[in-house]
Amino acid sequence: MFGAAAGLLGTAGAATGEPSPGDLGPGGRFERFVAARAAADQFSGTVLLARHGRPVLTRSYGLANRDGNVPIRPETRIDLASITKSLTAVAVTQLVERGAVACHAPLGTYLDGYPADVAGATVHQLLTHTAGVGRPGLTNQRPPGEDAWDSVEEVWQGMSAYLRTLPLRFPPGTRFDYSNDGYFVLGEIVAAVSGQTYHDYVRRHVFARAGMSTSDFFTRPRIRADAGIARAYATQPDGSRADATSSPYFPYVGGPFTGAFCSAGDLLRFATALHGGRLLDLAYTAVATSGKQATGPQPPQFYGYGQVETIIGTHRVVGHTGSGAGRANNLDVFPDAGWVAVVLSNYDTTVRPIVDLARELVTGVRTATG
Repeated sequence: MFGAAAGLLGTAGAATGEPSPGDLGPGGRFERFVAARAAADQFSGTVLLARHGRPVLTRSYGLANRDGNVPIRPETRIDLASITKSLTAVAVTQLVERGAVACHAPLGTYLDGYPADVAGATVHQLLTHTAGVGRPGLTNQRPPGEDAWDSVEEVWQGMSAYLRTLPLRFPPGTRFDYSNDGYFVLGEIVAAVSGQTYHDYVRRHVFARAGMSTSDFFTRPRIRADAGIARAYATQPDGSRADATSSPYFPYVGGPFTGAFCSAGDLLRFATALHGGRLLDLAYTAVATSGKQATGPQPPQFYGYGQVETIIGTHRVVGHTGSGAGRANNLDVFPDAGWVAVVLSNYDTTVRPIVDLARELVTGVRTATG
């Protein structure tokens, strides 16, 4: 496992001159498939395939801003949605590596104000969505006054206060239940232990260390003003698409569970830095990316620390998905094969067919889910 992780970057020089499989390269089956979906208005965004850290194919389709007729380009930043959890998990695991946080420790070790039963949930349980903390994963329940939050500080303070009012939903460790709020609590731990804001910690210790020079947590006014940032186009009941950034429900700023903005190239830099030992020691990379909680039977899936490990044939695939109104994303890293596949979209039309085809072409195993 450790050698495979190192090989994602370490064999880049040796790979120079290797022919990339035709189906994955320019003009190949993968590119033709994505282009056809884009032509049918089923995809808008960027796809990137890389081998040993070197891009083999990068293609962008659709519009970042329909009002201004601004096209999506490879450098366009797109909302990662829940792939943001991978950034948060790396931040927490860095603190574990330093000895500043312990995975087995209750969250109450680091944070005040939570009810006693909530405070007893451990860092490990928060990372693996088994803590029972916060709202259900799929819910319309919103904090009172959230629409009026119009600064980074108000968002952070408002969410922190609201989460302390919520009861524990089930005894920690008894089941898997995907939790956005659990990852916000992890962001609170990062801030409390590091002495920095969550956003600043990720900027300095994840984005900067990985060379993700254009990634950030952009505010709603910045998103609407910057042509280099994609608007999110949400599907309406009549099939049309509306700009989700104009909705009163669109958050002022992202945080530990969603809302980091990143280009496909920067997401590749994150993947290669993580699996190349630049964000974590490779032993801790193995800890973070290895599955700990079974989440799906076919193909077998296991949740790690902000990473999903999928077994396809004899191949490990690790990464994360991201979805929401006007967002559909996927990061797949194939450590033993040396491939990375990035799919970022500012539509909420599923990207699963694109993801499945990339997996099939890399592993030689058909995994289409329909």
